[in-house]
Amino acid sequence: MIATLLKLFWLFAILSMLAFGGGAGVMPDIQRAAVETYHWMTPQEFLGMFAISRAAPGPGSLIVLLIGQKAAGLPGAAVSFVAMFLPSCLLVHALARFWHRAGQAAWREVVERALAPVAIGLTFASGLALMRATESELPQYAITIVGAAVFAFTRIGPLYMLAAGASAMLLARLIA
Repeated sequence: MIATLLKLFWLFAILSMLAFGGGAGVMPDIQRAAVETYHWMTPQEFLGMFAISRAAPGPGSLIVLLIGQKAAGLPGAAVSFVAMFLPSCLLVHALARFWHRAGQAAWREVVERALAPVAIGLTFASGLALMRATESELPQYAITIVGAAVFAFTRIGPLYMLAAGASAMLLARLIA
């Protein structure tokens, strides 16, 4: 169990430092580690945990609690939480102090503009990796793509989108 706790800690501590724009940017790495590398869960279990973490209040990266709990019980959940949030919180605190001291420096706006597309790209890559890892049939791909487009260009809430996607999938299964 100690070995699993150490794996959880190092995995999430490293990923927390790479999570530009939030945990969605490292979701493919989390999925790959939890499912393919360490075999803590199946792809379907990961997808279920991902859905729960998105539907629950709070940051979506709280999925690490569920992964940690599945891998090593309550100690695993605690270690995963600390590893995912403490290193990045400390780094952000230090950088925020530096950022505040920089005041109106010209380079600040350049950095802000440069990091925005990085965060968007990582989030897009996360969605693509999750879709490729979990979808296997044309109706599932179509529902995912249409749902993502509707969600991106409207103000429909995520719970309504989940309900619509589930209904569309049920309808597709009934027709097939």
